[in-house]
Formats: sequence, structure tokens, C-alpha cells
Amino acid sequence: MKLTIERATLLKALAHVQSVVERRNTIPILANVLLDGQNGALTLTATDMDLAITETVPAEIGQAGATTAPAHTLYDIVRKLPDGAQVEIETDASAAQLLIRAGRSKFSLATLPVEDFPTMSGGDLPNTFSLEAEELRTLVDRTRFAVSTEETRYYLNGIYLHAADHEGASVLRAVATDGHRLARVQLPMPSGGEGMPGVIVPRKAIGELRKLIDETTDPIEIALSDTRIRMTFDDAVLTSKLIDGTFPDYERVIPVGNDKILSVDRGTFAQAVDRVSTISSEKSRAIKLAVGNGLLTLSATSAENGSATEELEVSFAHDLIEIGFNSRYLLDITAQIESDGAEFVFADASSPTIVRDGGDMSALYVLMPMRV
Repeated sequence: MKLTIERATLLKALAHVQSVVERRNTIPILANVLLDGQNGALTLTATDMDLAITETVPAEIGQAGATTAPAHTLYDIVRKLPDGAQVEIETDASAAQLLIRAGRSKFSLATLPVEDFPTMSGGDLPNTFSLEAEELRTLVDRTRFAVSTEETRYYLNGIYLHAADHEGASVLRAVATDGHRLARVQLPMPSGGEGMPGVIVPRKAIGELRKLIDETTDPIEIALSDTRIRMTFDDAVLTSKLIDGTFPDYERVIPVGNDKILSVDRGTFAQAVDRVSTISSEKSRAIKLAVGNGLLTLSATSAENGSATEELEVSFAHDLIEIGFNSRYLLDITAQIESDGAEFVFADASSPTIVRDGGDMSALYVLMPMRV
């Protein structure tokens, strides 16, 4: 293999694929990126056996061929090369080396056989549909903060993507929960998605996907079965295994009897929560909301730091209610609300609270209270 490629083009593709590669690998080939140069393009592939990313970029191919090289080392080399550099890449098959040249810089990396590189076969992915990039970003951004990091409840370590019925209309719904809070976001079901199985997309795949679609404007093609998902866009393909587990019946967690609505300016509320929570203890991050007579009082107390209170004028036409929350969770949820108004719908001080975006009913959040 012999090729020349512009540094910025190579760096962007390497940045995407190398982040899949784990820093510590017991299987040496999984530390490598597969480089395949042919027909005026270089294709880079990296995998951890659960997730694979492939990206194709234009390159000047002198001699077609393929090899594998250490992903993180190659990325660091290209990252440190000067802007605008033309990078020459060549394999020395007899010495199992990859030679990299740019200007007066020269590097030699050990390679491993292409035959050893594992391929993640997509298998049969019968359900296919397309989503606008902005729609997929919305589904991911408004739910992934609630994904659980607790490995023992592995079935909560991802976003549950499924078809649902909402007021007689078919919707594509994304749900995430860690047991303390729940995020549910939906959009009209795209054509082709009606018969899709409910799938749990793993946290790592979601993180890599979000990085990849940050700048794209093209629609994203999604193909899935009950064990795998593949997302294709621009010049990249992300394939991931799905979490083999059953997502809990989240509908049972969403309260239906809540009737006390608190309307508040989202920005003002978030800033007040942030200020008052400075006092709350690092462990519990507890903050108390006391609301009644058109006034919301936020307060926090801790033995080591002292106390803090702040008052806000709000819309609330019910008797006084006092309820405690984790301030971090409050800030996470209000960060997802895009309009100026946030609505908190209470039942009582010990029941789950619904949080809504005053200007967008496609997103719904549930927050468990805590004792303060």
C-alpha cells in the first residue's frame, strides 16, 4: 500500500475511529486501526468487538493495499504534524512496518496482519428507516443524560428506542432512566420504522454516534434487527451490538394523577438552583423547593457549609408544597428544555414529579423526590 493524504482529512477520520479503541487491550489486534487504500479513497475501521466505526476519505492511491497499525499512536502522530502537511503512508511488507512521512518527519510503526482484524458482520437488518440529523441529535441529547452507569442494571445502560402509540399516532420514542430520573422524547414515526423491535442502544455507541453526527446535515440511514444496529451517513458507518436485556415498563413510572402545575422561567430557575446548591453537601446535593402564594423558595443546608435561600416569583395556584430534589438532576433536566418556560407537575412531596418543556410537549421528564 502506498498513498498520500492531506493531514486534516486523515486527522478527522482518525479522531472518529480511534475513540472506539480501548486504551487497554488483551487482544493486540483490537488496539489497531485497519487501513485500506484503493480506488482513490482510504477506508479506516476500528472495533472493540461490540462496536465498529468505518470511515472513508479521499486519498491519492499510489498502490492499493491494506494493513493495520496502532490506532492511538497513529492518531497522536498525525495530530502533531503541521497544518496543511501532505502525509505519505507506505507499507513495508517484508518488515511488517508502516512508514509515515510528512515534510522532514519520518515514523515507522509495527503492523499486524489484516487477516487477524475482526469483522463485525451486520447480518440481516430487516428494519430500515431514515432520520434527519437534527432529529437524531434531539433524541440523543434530550435522553442520554439519564442513562444509568450502574453496571449491575446493564439493561439501563443505554437508550431504549422503540415504536409507540401516542394519542392515536405512531411515534418513534427514546427513553432513558437510571432509577432516579427518566427522560422520554418522541417524534413522528419515520417511514419504514413501524414494525421495528424495541432495542436498547448501548451508552458507548450513543457517545460515539453523537460525536460523528455533530457536523452532518445529511439524513442518517438506520438499519436494525433485535441484536444489532447500523447507522450510515456522510462517509461513515457505525455498527453496534444492542444490549441483550428487557427494558423495564417505564410507563408505570410516569405518574398520571399529578395536578399541581408550577410554571417558572427556565433560565432564572436554573441559575437559582445552581447558586443555592453551592451550599448543599457534595454527597447528597439536596435542595428544597417550597412553593405557594406565587412564590418559590429554594433552600439548601449542610452542617459543613451553612445555608442558602433564594426566592422566585412563579405561577402556582395551589396550597403550599415542600419537596426535595437532587440539584444536579434538576440542572440536567432544565438544560434539556429549549423554550423559556418550564413546568413542574406535582402530586405531593413524596411522589414522582413530571417536568415538561412549556413550548414542546414531545419531551417529558420524571424526577424522583428526595428527603431533605
